[in-house]
This record gives sequence, C-alpha cells and structure tokens, in this order.
Amino acid sequence: MKTDDLIAMLSTHVEPVDRNKVTRSIAIAVAFGAAAAVAVVAVGFGVRSDLGEDGSFVFLAAKLVFSLGIVALSSMYLTRLARPGGERKTSLLIVVLPFIAIMAMAAGALSMAPWSHWDDEVMGQQWVECLISIPLIAVVPFAVTMWAVRQQMPTDLRKAGALAGLVAGGLSATGYALHCMDDSVPFVAIWYGATIALCAAAGALLGPKLLRW
Repeated sequence: MKTDDLIAMLSTHVEPVDRNKVTRSIAIAVAFGAAAAVAVVAVGFGVRSDLGEDGSFVFLAAKLVFSLGIVALSSMYLTRLARPGGERKTSLLIVVLPFIAIMAMAAGALSMAPWSHWDDEVMGQQWVECLISIPLIAVVPFAVTMWAVRQQMPTDLRKAGALAGLVAGGLSATGYALHCMDDSVPFVAIWYGATIALCAAAGALLGPKLLRW
C-alpha cells in the first residue's frame, strides 16, 4: 500500500473532536451531585424551619455564596485538569480564594465580638454534626465527579482527585446549609471550611488509585 493510500484510508470517516465533551461531563456530574446532596439533606436531615424569615434567608445566602463559589472555581479548573496534560497550564491558587475570604471575614467578626461570645460564634450548636455530615453527604457527589473525570484520562491524578474532592465537599456543604441553623461566619469558616478541605484531602489521597488508567 502506498503512503498516499494509507493516509486516505486513515482520514476516511474521521469524526470531529467534541471540544465540549469534558465540560459537559463535569457539568452533568456536578448537577447530579448537587441533586443527590440536596435530596439526602431533605430526606435524612430536614430543611431548616425558619427559611421563611428574612434574616435566615440572608444567612443562608451567605453560606451558599461560600460553598457554591468553591464548586464553581473547582469545577472550572477540574475541566482543565481532566484533560491529559491539563495541569501544565493550570495554577490552583485561585481555588483557595473563597477560603481566604471567609477566614478574613471570620477574623473580623471575632475581633468585634466580646471574648465571652467567641465560644458560641465558633462552636455553635451543631459543630459535631457538621463535622460528620458534610463528608458523608459528599460521598455520592464525589463518586459521580470522579467517574466523570476518569473518563477524560487526566495525567495529574492527585490534583484532579483533590479538585474532585473540593467539588464534592462544596456540593455537600451547599446541601447541608439548607439544614444547618448555625449561621455565624466563624462557624462557617472553621467547620464548613475544614470539612470541605477534608474532602479535598481525601480526593488527593484517592485520586492516584481511582483515576489510574
């Protein structure tokens, strides 16, 4: 077979590359994970009873800005890292911005509060439940996100796993916020932030095992 014939054969019926495949896969996984997190909270925990009050909605919105900000940034960078070699042009420093912002706000809130109120501001009433619940709720979002990433054949498995964990933790915190009655900024910064970071650490640990191809 001549070289020209071989080239012609190989170029026959070649389908164009779907450039949106990775973004679409991650978006579907995030949507499914969000639905799963909200469903688990609604059925297993129950939605907070004061959502009809103006003040509670403001506090809930503040929590959601934090958790959904993490989901949005992590998902954006995950679509890059999910591609082979995507880590070469990806810096993850911007992903920590929501954590820095909430910690700065928490420090400001504590600086203006009397020492006698610090315990309530930081510990709240549900810190143990928060510490346990957010990682548990994150299991399904983590599984579907890792599955979506695995289909794209990433090459930096640890970073991709960490970002998948961040997405799952953010989705879980978003769902849990619909139930949690502790609204102080220091509580959200410490307990929501710590559990989301824990999910990221778990993702970094499991990434090389679950994303290997």
